Amino acid sequence: MANMAETTSAWNTTGLHVHRKSLLHMSFYWGYKSEILFSGWPGCNSGMYALALILVFALAMVVEWLSYCSIIKPGANKVAAGFFQTAMHTVRAGLSYMVMLAVMSFNGGVFLAAVFGHAIGFLVFGSKAFRKAEKVPDLPPRK
Repeated sequence: MANMAETTSAWNTTGLHVHRKSLLHMSFYWGYKSEILFSGWPGCNSGMYALALILVFALAMVVEWLSYCSIIKPGANKVAAGFFQTAMHTVRAGLSYMVMLAVMSFNGGVFLAAVFGHAIGFLVFGSKAFRKAEKVPDLPPRK
């Protein structure tokens, strides 16, 4: 029963007791009827589901880019560079948590989009396959 949509009850804004179907899953499932990151999104629309998969894939790639990019120039002001590194780290952590929360929807397509986004992002930005020179990334490795 944990894999089935559950009926939840709540009080609406008018004070009436209502029941609604929840798309909450406790194990992996396949299908485009889901909720990812926001209540009701993408819902039951396959086009919005495809957009959600693209968004999760892109977020995972941006996380990898932030992990391996080298933007701060050598000789830059140390205080300014430190604040910039802190801002980049904060954005990377926030986006990583967004990808994690999307995967916690337990949708198989979202899981694969996140994994492939991280894999392609690492291939393009972190592996030696596309790197022109040995650059030191601005951020320390994720833990």
